[in-house]
Amino acid sequence: MNQITQLYSYIKSLADADSYINTVTKKGADIIQQKGLIFPLLDVIITGASYTSPQTKQYTVEITCLALRDQTNETTTDNFWLMDNEVDNLNETDACLNRIWVNMFRNFQDNNITASENPSLTPILMDYTSLVDGWQMVFDVTVPNTTISLC
Repeated sequence: MNQITQLYSYIKSLADADSYINTVTKKGADIIQQKGLIFPLLDVIITGASYTSPQTKQYTVEITCLALRDQTNETTTDNFWLMDNEVDNLNETDACLNRIWVNMFRNFQDNNITASENPSLTPILMDYTSLVDGWQMVFDVTVPNTTISLC
């Protein structure tokens, strides 16, 4: 009955254990609207669900990892790299999501959960009306539906 709580708690525990992450939220598109956030942050939200059979439920999970973009007022001397840390942010947030995904994927079977084997990642570049960069990972998980008995 509490599969959503278990998913959120599990992913939050992995994010809390990651030394790169400073803040964990579940705000979705309203991430940056919250004051006092300390970056880098990881946002987790369940965006959809379906009953795949009487015994299972499937949830769509979005995990977004964001870091602040640093910019300088120096004259740009390289039009390719520019004078910011965009590429560093993308590398670090991608590595963070990779660590979390590998841990989840390894441990899902122990919890009777199956997951899509190929989550999709979308880059976020200076998005959310703020200077943040990162990645959003989307995947599906299927969990047992223990609240319905067919007997």
